[in-house]
Amino acid sequence: MGLEAGDLVKYGRCWLCGRYGLMEEHHIFSGANRKLSEKYGLKVLLCGESCHRNGKKAAHVSKETALALHQYGQKCFMEDNGASKEDFIEIFGRNYL
Repeated sequence: MGLEAGDLVKYGRCWLCGRYGLMEEHHIFSGANRKLSEKYGLKVLLCGESCHRNGKKAAHVSKETALALHQYGQKCFMEDNGASKEDFIEIFGRNYL
């Protein structure tokens, strides 16, 4: 899986491994909720090859990493928007906490 249209590459710190360098922007919620990730700024920076796409713990490979990102995204949404779990579920369709 490569970069999708609209994905950004920028300098920063990887959310998963902490490495600094050129990173890819990852939408925490994908598919039907990708636009919601964009709208609410629910994105993180990840190392392209190892943490975003192809590594053992990569966001697009590891269910554990995906769950951790979803939990992080839900917490951020709730804190940033003064929202409850119910509010999150109403918008995103699911509770990850």
